[in-house]
Amino acid sequence: MRIHEFLQHQASKRPYGVALEDWNGDKWTFEREWNCAKAAADLLKLAGVQRGDRVLLVTENCAAVCAFIYACSLVGAWAVPVNARQTATELNRIVTHAAPRIAIFMSNVSEDAKTHGASFEVREVHGLWGTVMMADLGVSDPVKDLDVAVMLYTTGTTGTPKGVMLSHGNLVYAGKTSAKTRGMTQDDTVYGALPMTHVFGLASMLMAATFAGATIRLEARFGVAKLYAALRDGVTILPAVPQMHAVLMQYTAEQGIASIAGGSLRYVSSGAAPLDPVWKRKAEAFYGIALQNGYGMTETSAGVCTTKSAFGDPDISVGPPLAGVEIAIDETATGGGDGIGEVLTRGPHIMLGYFRNEDETDKVLDAEGWMHTGDLGRIDDAGLLHILGRSKELIIRGGFNIYPPEVEAAFNDHPDVIQTAVVGRLTSTGDEEVLAFVQTPSLDTVSTEVLRAFVEPRLSPYKRPSQIILALSLPAAPTGKLLKHKLIDSFADQLR
Repeated sequence: MRIHEFLQHQASKRPYGVALEDWNGDKWTFEREWNCAKAAADLLKLAGVQRGDRVLLVTENCAAVCAFIYACSLVGAWAVPVNARQTATELNRIVTHAAPRIAIFMSNVSEDAKTHGASFEVREVHGLWGTVMMADLGVSDPVKDLDVAVMLYTTGTTGTPKGVMLSHGNLVYAGKTSAKTRGMTQDDTVYGALPMTHVFGLASMLMAATFAGATIRLEARFGVAKLYAALRDGVTILPAVPQMHAVLMQYTAEQGIASIAGGSLRYVSSGAAPLDPVWKRKAEAFYGIALQNGYGMTETSAGVCTTKSAFGDPDISVGPPLAGVEIAIDETATGGGDGIGEVLTRGPHIMLGYFRNEDETDKVLDAEGWMHTGDLGRIDDAGLLHILGRSKELIIRGGFNIYPPEVEAAFNDHPDVIQTAVVGRLTSTGDEEVLAFVQTPSLDTVSTEVLRAFVEPRLSPYKRPSQIILALSLPAAPTGKLLKHKLIDSFADQLR
């Protein structure tokens, strides 16, 4: 099965059902989206796109990019969606590495896409998708021996980018499994602020909703006021990352609103960062329903595990593995003996590999099909996976292992803290020190001295930060995921 068959089925079954509410309020039926996908496929063919060619899609969330993703499937090309908010340098790295046949710039929704397009020899093309810009990037260089549906680039901004090749099988599995896990139906409306240039938005939102026949309410860019309005206006499913939840609760608190329970929202999830018990209780009280947690990465088509927790369940794991997915723990990553190690997984969700990068592929995919995630975790007696952080983020201080999420949770318990990011830094003695970067509503809301006293009884002495940096915002990807590798450089002037 190929991913466009999800849309084709819905267009045949429910042609007048609403597939998408675009960023500007325009409603697209499944029939309209399918006709647009077919017209876009014709455009790609006329431009010389062949099976196995890459098609770069520079975009923010909009109905047109959904149609072009399905159009690539119809042609047999690989869609390469890229967030238009990337810098020109980042985009050029991807262009060089992916060697796309053509590029489509969604200038109808994004000024940044239009700006990027101006750096290429583009022409405007008009059709059912509206008006977009298209550039011919050179001779066709198809790869016909791999059944790739979409290639996504990982977040890093230095070095050679890694293109994650996701097959049609990967995304069909992810869409079906995500929809079934959430109990999605044609009566649901999914809030669509997660970028579809990221696997969470692509697989768990677009693929899942199309499979189920649900409606996606698209937002080109996340805005907390728009999210609050949507939750009061019929949204039933909210897939989000912790930062989105944090700023929403801050926004409503400033208006004297402690809870939005009792509305249409029936499913809310959090991904991309571990939970802590206090924050989970706070979020559930705010939404009035259970908060579901999950774990995945680009290389696993988004999903590895997810919870099915009841309201008030104190469990902060990421749940059991999804159907057909296996997980294991390799304790050699941490010395072994305590059940903590690198998370391994295998199954129908695992990527085909990194594009034209066999060395990096071999580092993470072994001969038995296990994906070495680079994340640290443990599996409890109930078979639930607990994520403790990235193996590269493990801090070793005085011979003791420190897991950043535990330190972050201690700070996040404070009512004036929005979110926290903790990293280690090598000292002149060869040991590591702990640095805590704490986001607060204003820089005078709470002092570092108050925060230090607050976490002292919650953390063993060796886990306590050497420095606490207050900030109004922390570096983050378009998804809201914190970019920890940028913290030290971003706050270099404040670090001792």
